[in-house]
Amino acid sequence: MLILDKNIILASKSPRRQELLKGLDISFQVKSKNTDESYPPELPHEKVAEYLARKKAEAFRSGMKVDDLIITSDTVVITDQRILEKPASREHAHQMIKNLSGRIHRVITGVCMMDQHKTISFDDVTQVHFAELNDAEIDYYIERYRPFDKAGAYGIQEWIGYVGVDKIIGSFYTVMGLPVHLVYRELKNWS
Repeated sequence: MLILDKNIILASKSPRRQELLKGLDISFQVKSKNTDESYPPELPHEKVAEYLARKKAEAFRSGMKVDDLIITSDTVVITDQRILEKPASREHAHQMIKNLSGRIHRVITGVCMMDQHKTISFDDVTQVHFAELNDAEIDYYIERYRPFDKAGAYGIQEWIGYVGVDKIIGSFYTVMGLPVHLVYRELKNWS
């Protein structure tokens, strides 16, 4: 069991991230701010998630109390040397999943942890092997699960993960949006 003399704040609206942090059996609050999620176009794709996590944390800096510890996170899906963001429409979601179908892609989740004295950020990478999905399966998933708030237009913890993910190399929780094993390690060593 982890005991910290900090007011842990998960700065995320994501119910998946909230569920994952609850799994660590620690007390925390949830706060969120709308943060601009743009990034410099020259930034390497592999650095975008960590950059955005840090940017989200910085949005909380001015209002922090002395015992606050902010945790932010961002997830990107990378395939064909491009980032698949959240889909803008049903058609866009279909196109994204079709592009992932029968192929391997990477999911990178960046995390930033910040108090008034220290800021650290890191990321974790998981390789996802997708099975071949037909149009009917893709349409069913989009209609039933409406993955418009998810990078790459899918949630591994949903139906599509059950039927469409052949294997992963790395952390399942990184694909869900928060590498809790690394967050726990950092919290244990926080001083």
